[in-house]
Amino acid sequence: MKVAIYGQTYQDNAIEYVLELLEELHKQSAEIYFEEEFHSLLLEKTASKPYKTFTATTGLDATFQMFVSFGGDGTILRATTYVRDLGIPIVGVNTGRLGFLSTFKKEDVRKVVKEFVQGAYTIVERSLLEIKAEGYEKEFQDLNFALNEITVSRKDTTSMITVETYLNNEYLTSYWADGLIVSTPTGSTGYSLSCGGPVIVPTAKSLVLTPIAPHNLNARPLVISDNTVIRLKVSGREENHLVSLDSRIASVENETEVEIRKANFTIKMIEYTSESFLKTLRNKLLWGEDKRN
Repeated sequence: MKVAIYGQTYQDNAIEYVLELLEELHKQSAEIYFEEEFHSLLLEKTASKPYKTFTATTGLDATFQMFVSFGGDGTILRATTYVRDLGIPIVGVNTGRLGFLSTFKKEDVRKVVKEFVQGAYTIVERSLLEIKAEGYEKEFQDLNFALNEITVSRKDTTSMITVETYLNNEYLTSYWADGLIVSTPTGSTGYSLSCGGPVIVPTAKSLVLTPIAPHNLNARPLVISDNTVIRLKVSGREENHLVSLDSRIASVENETEVEIRKANFTIKMIEYTSESFLKTLRNKLLWGEDKRN
């Protein structure tokens, strides 16, 4: 069993639960690797022995059976930039707040190993988005993908921007808004949801266009097929606008055509029987919370 462990270096509260995970992994004689900076924090805060390490560019390969992320959903999103197209299944242990992607409570961290060994899980493949923008290859480089969403939004202004939108080269509309979110099913419970978008199950073959504070009063979130090619062009009072890929942000000149489509690889998430998507809806989004239930 070969396992990679990752977390944010400022999360001291994760260390005691990392040690619990290590105890369970040692029982399985697992081969353990730590992200380099997180490994430094482990050695600084504990008397742990050194482990092998990996970085965003070296040390990981397709032979790993599990990638464990300690933190919140933002840490999971950063974890995808390590895993990329290697196909290593990811599981999140929540040491943050809500933790919709990081489904395991930190107090149950030992179950991550126990239930994996028992086979009490399934692998769910999550689709991603990728972006192309002529002249901005350097800004996006090989991290041109997002698990949750790609968003265009205003920059350095309180004024609206106009987002001219085409689907498979057919004109849809021009959104007068603070921005536009293009979300995967995974991202439907994130930024898109807070802007009025629908919740979509992770296995749906769909994307969602969700305007941010639209001034077009008849503009509503739109669910489209995930094989749609989306083309956006922003105009506004400022010379630039922002393009964000999950937590990564670039400044892009107005009138630049941005093309968004489904990426040609997926991220594999470990969904344990005890921590399914529907259970997460009920427990963390209080789905159907009603005293009659």
